[in-house]
Amino acid sequence: MEVLRTALKPRWLGLFALLVVILVSFTWLGLWQLDVARSKGRAEAVAHSAGRPVADLTTVVRPHQAFPDDGSGRRVRATGSYAADGQVLVAPRRLDGRTGYWVVAPFVLDSGGTLPVVRGFTTEAAAVPPPPAGRFTVVGSLAPGESPADTPSVPSGGGTAADPVLGSIDLSVLVNRWHGDLFNAFAFALEERAAGDAKLDPAPVERVPPPAPGETGLSWRNAAYALQWWLFAAFAAYMWVRMVRDDAENDRREAAGETGPKTDPGRSPEKDPGKDPEKDPEKDPQKEKSST
Repeated sequence: MEVLRTALKPRWLGLFALLVVILVSFTWLGLWQLDVARSKGRAEAVAHSAGRPVADLTTVVRPHQAFPDDGSGRRVRATGSYAADGQVLVAPRRLDGRTGYWVVAPFVLDSGGTLPVVRGFTTEAAAVPPPPAGRFTVVGSLAPGESPADTPSVPSGGGTAADPVLGSIDLSVLVNRWHGDLFNAFAFALEERAAGDAKLDPAPVERVPPPAPGETGLSWRNAAYALQWWLFAAFAAYMWVRMVRDDAENDRREAAGETGPKTDPGRSPEKDPGKDPEKDPEKDPQKEKSST
């Protein structure tokens, strides 16, 4: 109760208001630095992924194999042809503030296996042509399959979709729709190059930029700055509590009529340099010798 009564003094209430401002400010600064640490970690992960050389798809993952731990965002290359049927639309998807569809087509590799490829984005479901015929080399960014989702309602204004509409790139659904051995992955098409006599007609779809890698880590330098701000806030709170308790102790001693130096709030009591508590002046050997 004494500490609470002391804390309600005007000067300590004023310092408490200042403490609240410090705590809020330092906490916000710490959160800001943590957000910067995450952003820098994400940028570093994207730069690292983009800097890795393009690999053949089958050297990264094979049909029916589990998705590799470091596969997200990995750029891969595959040669084959799009299946004439089997193209699906995935909705609802967003791109640059618009709602529409992902156009996903089965790409059959020359070496075997079928890879779902996101060829692009469109808002006009009725205007999506079938996949191009012929052999192509596709360079894409790898991603794991998505979680199951209910069949969505068709976005308004896109017309009647000629292809089936799904709620996600659920590989367990596609494996029952498409022929051949399915990869446990799909790819965002970054580049399509025609091989031989194949002709790649410009399709009314826009490329979908691949998402940033899921595991991006932190920039430890900025994370340390965030921790530093929070430690400053904790130290400020500790000092306010310490000074209030010291002041309450002084009030208690005055009320009890105790003598002795007061405790300076926020400072540990020090010994009196002019007094040695271990030495009793009444038992000073010099005084005893002179008296004899």
